[in-house]
Amino acid sequence: MEDKPKRIIIKKIHKHGEGHHGGSWKVAYADFVTAMMAFFLLLWLLSMVSDEKRAVLAAYFKDFSLFEKGGKSFMMDSGSKPMIMQQTGSDVVDMTNDAASGMNQEIAAKILASLESRGDFAKDQVFIEITDEGIRIQIVDSQENPIFPPGSAQLSETGKKIIASVAPILKNFRNEIAVEGHTDGSPIRSDQISNWELSTARASSARRELESGGIEPARIARVVGLADKVPLIKDQPEDPRNRRISLLFVRGKKAKPVGQYEWLWKEPSLKR
Repeated sequence: MEDKPKRIIIKKIHKHGEGHHGGSWKVAYADFVTAMMAFFLLLWLLSMVSDEKRAVLAAYFKDFSLFEKGGKSFMMDSGSKPMIMQQTGSDVVDMTNDAASGMNQEIAAKILASLESRGDFAKDQVFIEITDEGIRIQIVDSQENPIFPPGSAQLSETGKKIIASVAPILKNFRNEIAVEGHTDGSPIRSDQISNWELSTARASSARRELESGGIEPARIARVVGLADKVPLIKDQPEDPRNRRISLLFVRGKKAKPVGQYEWLWKEPSLKR
């Protein structure tokens, strides 16, 4: 009797998903844990950053149109109430309705706080304006507290104290600074010097005081004298407030040419 051929049976097992016992959830969970770790690491890093660096970081991620049309400014007076200036050809912007934001507002606030802490000079001689160029700090003269003696390029004690209040704030940043000197419209009775030379010498004197306060010389973008060509009080060219030092904390790499300004009176007590 012949042997019958043996029948070979091959079983093929078709594996389906392992349901909740599969390993795909582990990948999703690992991604979640990684994201949470990165999030809390970011929070920790932000808590270790100083206020100045945090302001710079916040400003970096903001839209570059930080500045509205026209300058927003406020002036310190004896009552610490805002004063408003208007850049000629621009719309008036009220600081009480639409304050500038980001790094520039923080810097301006710190400068004002530093000036407030020094009660030994007239507060109505300093105002800060936020423009599309950057932060402009105007230090104006007065009959009672001149920032320069008449006809001199040497800063008075009042001028030194004001710059000494501003320099420690600005030195924490890397932006360039432009220094501009201005005179009033009174002619100088001398054949040796004119308002051009005097305003330039005063700007250079302010530069030296900034550097003494910790500002690196490499950050000085320009030092210029503008004589009486850009008066603060246009209808009163001999007003002492036209004699001033302008410090521009430059927003970009280079400062734009100085614009013309028109004073808008909001405090009658400041009129002379």
